[in-house]
Amino acid sequence: MENPAIAALFDEMADLLELDGALVFRVRAYRNAARVIRDVGSPLRELVETDPKQLTELPGIGKDLAGKIQETVTTGDFADHRDLRAKFPPGLLELLRIQGLGPKRVKQLYDELHLASPDDLRAAIAQGRLVELRGFGQRSVEKLQEQLEKAGATAERRFLLADAEQWATALLKYLGAEKRLRVEAAGSYRRRRETVADLDILVAAEPGEAAGDAVTRFVRYPEIQEVLAQGETKASVRLRGGPQVDLRVVSPEEHGAALMYFTGSKQHNIELRKIAQAKDLKLSEYGLFRGERRVAGATEEEVYAELGLDWIPPELREARGEIELAARHALPDLVTLDHIQGELHAHTNATDGKASLEEMVDGARKLGYRYLAITDHSKRVTMALGLDERRLREQWAQIDELNARLDGFTVLKSIELDILDHGELDLPDDVLAEADYVVASLHYGASKREADNTKRLVTAALHPHVDAIGHPTGQLLGRRDPYPLDFDELVAACVDTGCLLELNGSPERMDLPDHLAAAAAARGVRFVCSTDAHAVSHLDAMRYAVSIARRAGLTKSQVANAGSLAQLRKELKHRSPYRPTQ
Repeated sequence: MENPAIAALFDEMADLLELDGALVFRVRAYRNAARVIRDVGSPLRELVETDPKQLTELPGIGKDLAGKIQETVTTGDFADHRDLRAKFPPGLLELLRIQGLGPKRVKQLYDELHLASPDDLRAAIAQGRLVELRGFGQRSVEKLQEQLEKAGATAERRFLLADAEQWATALLKYLGAEKRLRVEAAGSYRRRRETVADLDILVAAEPGEAAGDAVTRFVRYPEIQEVLAQGETKASVRLRGGPQVDLRVVSPEEHGAALMYFTGSKQHNIELRKIAQAKDLKLSEYGLFRGERRVAGATEEEVYAELGLDWIPPELREARGEIELAARHALPDLVTLDHIQGELHAHTNATDGKASLEEMVDGARKLGYRYLAITDHSKRVTMALGLDERRLREQWAQIDELNARLDGFTVLKSIELDILDHGELDLPDDVLAEADYVVASLHYGASKREADNTKRLVTAALHPHVDAIGHPTGQLLGRRDPYPLDFDELVAACVDTGCLLELNGSPERMDLPDHLAAAAAARGVRFVCSTDAHAVSHLDAMRYAVSIARRAGLTKSQVANAGSLAQLRKELKHRSPYRPTQ
């Protein structure tokens, strides 16, 4: 099994333990294990195959949990999980997938109202039974009903891009071991959407034996849970704990056209076909044809060129104006991961991070960065042991000492500053004036009222010592919707002051969403790509932040940390001597 599927089982075990009323330390052990498993850079199955004893070297993984990981990799599950799952109705776990219902609330619904499925919950809401329960007011019941309707309208299960990437990488490596095959991923995964419903794999192979070998090899992939369909040039499977994967085998002459077809969004492809029709051509996954003659198809570039278009980067293929830009040879030169020169949102074990200051610096240097902002939480975030003025200045003194020893690398004295209930900030101005970089974020008390959230964020963006707004919409993919916000008003404040908006690449956040980033960029807002790293391995998530930037059409010049430290300092708000704000 791939790491995301293993982690999902351990998360589900934690949920089941909560439903069963287990001691909190047992629940926490499985939650932490799931987090560690997701953060491991290499597949755990490889570790199990080579040296399973190394599992106990992972943070928080003792002998018992290591044994369960090994059992899961070997069999696809572990006995304790199977036994506990059998104690509860299957529909109860479906309730856990509804936003707003955690294990404690599901247990309450099960114990007090005997609700064991989404259908049971719908009936109880219709009968007015939920408002009788402690903690379920009328507004919370209405929100729950909204989430139920949304879950019913969206039957497909979506996976985080980072999880889909692990499944796709392993499968492409497996298929690519057959040297005769040219293997690529397409679909929304290639467009780098923040969530992916399924994976589309395209194989270029000569017709006949090679094509048949590709399908046969695909359906023999060890991580398959079920083969859904199999033909001579196509097959569909479902991975264990993972998404459906659709394989299509095409000839080399068709490869470019097929890659275009299976990558572009539906509307992007429709617009391309309209252009083809206007030129008396026919475009399909088999190529671009004039009558019966194929005029292009082997590469994407030649197909786009025959249509009178520049090649369009996959991230832009959403029918948001990219085709018009390609026709005018005006596509943006998108920012790349190689452009990023520093990380501007990272935590240490001084608050809720897992690594020391020195370890985070070492990790950033290994990635080739030239600077790193240590942005531990401010004091309001008590669960993370946020820093007060004294502790923050002590950390900054350590950073000064560290910078004196570093050559060609700079640690920025920074803070992730909490935005309080009415827009005031969590630390005084005289402290903020000493910082190199300040990112302000809303962590607590997001209101149901758009005006309240907007006022808090706008007030922070207007503050002279706030350089950026962190994870601006507060979304957690699949777990929490963005809070109500007048985004236009926040954009106006950022334009007025030069405040940056963060593109947070933490896989569960991916915040700002790309469409909002594009709208803000059109009005002149600038951005920072960051990871919100809480461990050294999290620094690798910068590629997801860059994916947001690319989908938003951003260039290197629009991303502050795509420049040198000297350039970055010029981009940040002017740090004038301390003056109390009015």
